[in-house]
Amino acid sequence: MLVLALAVFLPLVAHVLELRSHREAAPPVIHTFHVSPTGDDALDGSSPARAWRSLDKAAAFAFKPGNKLLLEGGAHFRGSLTFGPGEAGDAANPVVVGTYGAGRATIDAVGGAGIRVHNTAGIEIRDLVVVGGGADNRTTGGIEFYSDVTDGRTLDHVHITGVEVSGFKNGIQIAAGPNSTGFRGVRIRAANLHGNTENGLTSFGPRFNAAAPRYAHEDVVVSEVEAHHNPGDPTNHFSNTGSGIALGSVRGGRIERSSAHDNGSSAAAPEGPVGIWTWDSTAVVMERNVSFRNHTAGQKDGGGFDMDQNVSLSVLQYNLSYDNDGAGYLLYSGQSNTAHTDNVVRFNISINDARKLPEYAGIHLAGSVNNAEVYHNTVVMEAKSWAPAAIRLQKFFGGLSNVVLRNNLIVSGGTNLVLADEFSTADVLLQGNNFFAESGSWAVSWAGASYANLEDWRAATGQERLGARVGGSSADPRFGRADRSGSPAQRAKALTPRRDSPLAGRALNLRSLFDVDPGPVDFLGRPLVGAGTVGAIQPAA
Repeated sequence: MLVLALAVFLPLVAHVLELRSHREAAPPVIHTFHVSPTGDDALDGSSPARAWRSLDKAAAFAFKPGNKLLLEGGAHFRGSLTFGPGEAGDAANPVVVGTYGAGRATIDAVGGAGIRVHNTAGIEIRDLVVVGGGADNRTTGGIEFYSDVTDGRTLDHVHITGVEVSGFKNGIQIAAGPNSTGFRGVRIRAANLHGNTENGLTSFGPRFNAAAPRYAHEDVVVSEVEAHHNPGDPTNHFSNTGSGIALGSVRGGRIERSSAHDNGSSAAAPEGPVGIWTWDSTAVVMERNVSFRNHTAGQKDGGGFDMDQNVSLSVLQYNLSYDNDGAGYLLYSGQSNTAHTDNVVRFNISINDARKLPEYAGIHLAGSVNNAEVYHNTVVMEAKSWAPAAIRLQKFFGGLSNVVLRNNLIVSGGTNLVLADEFSTADVLLQGNNFFAESGSWAVSWAGASYANLEDWRAATGQERLGARVGGSSADPRFGRADRSGSPAQRAKALTPRRDSPLAGRALNLRSLFDVDPGPVDFLGRPLVGAGTVGAIQPAA
């Protein structure tokens, strides 16, 4: 009986195995999807030869971690891309949106943003041109990340590289809702942002609460970005528009090796735009940037760099600002709180800033600004038809508190080297600075009184003293070149003191005297030796 059963069963098993062996293999899992103007939305997108045709097809697809969406290089695509909850979401295995073939693909956005990401991250956007220009684009970001999650999550991994964005409200916008957390691990690099109404690049989040500060976004790095010719909105008479790069609601950020120029020409609000700035943020470093020819159509701002309302523990260093309508470097708080605190401005250069608005200055501190250190900067205000002060110290909203300015090189041509309201040395202290009038008369205005020399000003105010010793100087720095025009690099190098400068090696030693670490190098990257030289640049070795 057993033999008979086996004789029947074994042939059946063999037949089943034979049938399985003849089945078709399972279709491969597709991880990379292609879009081409010559494609077909009925295909699977798995290769250039099987590409989809439209952005609508791509936008309707649910992209999983590790997927790629590639648009044909050199081609134009009308429409937009959207990514939402349930898509992407894995920082370690991001979705990549980019280009294949030669050149960059262009998204001609219709109906709003060119690329919109809502309540998810783990996304990288590379090598695309995103163009708006219609009325429906003027209310959105060209590339827009927005979070309105309220469960406390911070969405991780936003990388945007090699893009050009124009014709929107904001070129790139990283935003969180009024009760939401935002994004972390944000990297924006090598972007060209121009022709956007309000800002080239901006981030923002919930309204700041000084009693319980929280910040929507964390670990944000902006590098090698050029933000230019973003004009501002002439119909907006309430809030600032027309900035280049503006980071708000950030904890731990960096703007580096970037430039902002020719922005803000149409900004009409009573608060104005700035080339590169931050507000409602903490631990933000702005370094090795250039900001020039930024404007305002109104009577406020239009400056190069700014630490604005509620900024703390932040640094402005190794930057160049020139020919801006407003201040070169502004530290400002119009709030009745102490949230603007513990910031540093060092090794920066300002040349001929505040030309349209002479109530500003090359370096300007105003309002409720606390515990600020301003050292080793160079400010040059050449003689022109009118010239603002090189340094402005302004009192309102409680005034400046525990502000120190040391080892700065201040040069003017026929205007005030310093223009200050009334401050005690406990509130504002100047030590070891050099004040040089390269043309016209030496002048400082302090608490409404005018002084024609360093000695009289020192005696009347107690400034420029180090204990019982007198400090400060008014020497010719002996710059290497009189012509301060040309490229940013040429302008900076023109302000290098010669080796025989009387300021060489004469700075106050910040480490030994005040326990302040000035960092390892000067504006040009030259190592600091000993006490160093007054100003942002050391003489060549």
